[in-house]
Amino acid sequence: QVQFVESGGGLVQPGGSLRVSCVASGFTFRFTGMSWYRQGPGKERDWVATIDPAGGGKMYVDSVKGRFTISRDNVKNMVYLEMNSLNSEDTAVYYCSRSIGMTRSRPADAWGQGTLVTVSS
Repeated sequence: QVQFVESGGGLVQPGGSLRVSCVASGFTFRFTGMSWYRQGPGKERDWVATIDPAGGGKMYVDSVKGRFTISRDNVKNMVYLEMNSLNSEDTAVYYCSRSIGMTRSRPADAWGQGTLVTVSS
């Protein structure tokens, strides 16, 4: 059974930084691309970033390029999203997911519970 458990969210001031984490299980993690998505208040869930299985290939939505970094640990089955220069538009629940190759698409897995990031002074 594919499962994702996200953590690390919290309240951060504008301009601050935060790292969210996700531990995945139920599939061969080291052979699988991974992505982060987010859902802001009153908004749809949107793709944020994808990393390839080895960790060398990464892609980001334009709004986070240069501020967010996706990374992974294939020993711990974990994927991370380091977020810098946060602003109010980054306030959202963050979710991790498997990816279908290096794309914005994902398999129809159940979502985890997500982790809430609130950017506010």
